[in-house]
Order: sequence, then structure tokens, then C-alpha cells
Amino acid sequence: MILPISALAANIAASASAAVAKSAIRFEELGLSPVALQIGSFQLKWYSLAYLFGILIGYWYMGKMLKQPGAPMAQRHADDLMLYCTLGIILGGRLGYVTFYRPDLYATPLEVFKVWEGGMSFHGGLIGVLLAIAYLTWRNRLSYLRVGDYVSCVVPLGLLFGRLANFVNAELWGRPTDVPWAVIFPTDPDGLPRHPSQLYEAGLEGLVLGLVLMVLFWKTDVRHRPGFLGGVFLAGYGAARFIVEYFRNPDAHLIEFAEQTGMSMGQWLTVPMILIGLYLMVSSRGRTAKPLPATA
Repeated sequence: MILPISALAANIAASASAAVAKSAIRFEELGLSPVALQIGSFQLKWYSLAYLFGILIGYWYMGKMLKQPGAPMAQRHADDLMLYCTLGIILGGRLGYVTFYRPDLYATPLEVFKVWEGGMSFHGGLIGVLLAIAYLTWRNRLSYLRVGDYVSCVVPLGLLFGRLANFVNAELWGRPTDVPWAVIFPTDPDGLPRHPSQLYEAGLEGLVLGLVLMVLFWKTDVRHRPGFLGGVFLAGYGAARFIVEYFRNPDAHLIEFAEQTGMSMGQWLTVPMILIGLYLMVSSRGRTAKPLPATA
């Protein structure tokens, strides 16, 4: 019996899909677990540790930078900033997620604060950190742009740990693909080979952007141009996130939004970041670094 062309094409496609699925990496084979430590009913998850590691290592790195000549704040300011930014990351990240991605949760206010159930937005966390910097600089009469430059050099460390934790949690996976490194995640109801977009983000937003800022800080004098490093971070993160969104699977309830607007929610949120970042970089030539207040 001769199959119709359409049926033959469907069989070929199904065979190809089966072959791709067979060669894909199964997440379970990696031996990863979202739980780092379990004692009885107590569970310590890698996602929580990622936030902790990012904040502590960022604090240590900030101390190293502040020892260089011309720092915009003293160590005591960094101590306060650590607390303010931690609150900004947690509260801003959660409120940003609910506002940008799950506004329906506002109908049940208690659900908004259930951070342990997952759901954090980088853009919301960024707004929280910006507000934290604003409060610190206002209270101590410091330069907002220069403090922001130093914080910008630290943020990629947190992004690196956070995205790796996303991968370990088997969440925020990418679009279906046939690349050799495709992963089949146990949380995917369709069981399709997908881009490990969490690792793409860890590489671009965390490792690459962090190295670029590190080289600029330690090997050039741009840290004395208020706003330049902050601009590099905003534009660099925005560009990296914009690119990765083509590989990242959009949230189910935002697929229609992406189809209607031509870009995902994540891409729309990066556009102002890129524009502001470019402006800060270009305009930084006209600014001069001011010394710390005498009371510092």
C-alpha cells in the first residue's frame, strides 16, 4: 500500500522527532536535585543557596573594589547596602514577577508573598536594587551613579548562581530544538528536547558580562566616569536577555502576548534597559567623579 505524501511526510517527521528525543540528554541522567540538603522534613534548596552565595560573594567582591583609589563609598556604606539590596532583591523580585507575569495573583493577596513557591523577576529585583541604592545615596549624600557602577560589577555574580539554580530546578527551560545538547526536562509535560536556556543565560548574563565589567574596572579608568559601568551592565544584560529570549520558552499565559506584539514580555522589558544603558555610556564623558563627603 502506497501512503499519501502527507502521511509519508508525517511519518518521516515523527521518525526524526523520535531520533532527536532518543539522542537528547535526559535531565535525570545528570544526577541533579533541587534539594542541596535535607534533614528530616527540613529542605535546603540550591535556589535559596544561589541567592545566599550571590549576596555573600558579591559583598566580598565589593570590599575588594572599595579598596581601590577613588571609591565612591566607604566599607560601612557597603555594609548597609548589602541589607538594603537583599530586601530589594527579594521584595522587588517577587512583586515584579507578580506585576509583569502573574497580575492575577493580586486577586488573592496572600499568594503574592509566597516566595517559596517560586516566581521571581530579574527586572523587579533590579528595580528593588535601584531603590536600595537611591536610599543609601540619599541618606549619606553619595553619588548615585558611581555607587551604581560598583553595584553593577557585582550583580553578574548573582545572575550566574541564579541561572545555574534555575537549571538545577529544571525550570524556565527553552524552546523545543534538535541541537545535540538538547535536554528533556522532567517538568515538561510534552517531554520534548529543549534548549537549556538557563545555561545560555548563566553564560551570557553572568559569566561573559561579569568578565567584561571586571576587565573594565581593573584594567581601565572608566570606573572614574560616573554611569559608564552601570550603562555597560544595563545594555549588556538587556542585549543578552533579548537574544536568549529567542531560545527561552515563554510562559504559557504569555504566549498569546508574544504572538500579538512580536516580542516576548522579557524582550519588551529589556528595550528600556538597553536604551538607558547606551545613554549612560555615551553621556559619561561629560561627568566627573566627586570625592566622598567629609563625613564619610
